[in-house]
Amino acid sequence: MVAENVVKLLNEQIAKEMYAANLYLSMSSWCYENSFDGAGLFLFQHADEESGHAKRLVTYLNETDSKVVISEIAKPEPNYTSLLDVFEKTYAHEQKITQSINSLVDFTLQSKDYATFNFLQWYVSEQHEEEALFRGIVDKIKLIGSSGDGLYLADSFIKSLTK
Repeated sequence: MVAENVVKLLNEQIAKEMYAANLYLSMSSWCYENSFDGAGLFLFQHADEESGHAKRLVTYLNETDSKVVISEIAKPEPNYTSLLDVFEKTYAHEQKITQSINSLVDFTLQSKDYATFNFLQWYVSEQHEEEALFRGIVDKIKLIGSSGDGLYLADSFIKSLTK
């Protein structure tokens, strides 16, 4: 069984991952409302990924006979000023998640909880990919610009990243 203080932190991470899923659903809807269908699809799919991250944590806690506590998830922001605003906020959010994962990994190492430390290595790698992905999208939107043609190209580029 995982130590109580680690279980608490893992449960907090579940809430953060579920918030990310809701945030990306909200952003997806904003994109669709503003005719950025490629970005809407991308963020809709990404919301599923974030939900999967939470479920992976739940599974780990269940496998270790630890108590899963599903907490209330805060309401995400529904309004954005531009496509760039959406993706700058996704990038900033992913950076916060990376900090959270890194703190969790550090805590498990200091606590000598090597099984949880090992389990969390997947998240470390995943966050590296997430930050690079969203930083790249922000960079492309800035490069392409905010004119009608540029926004169409940006949306098409983001759509090309869907699975």
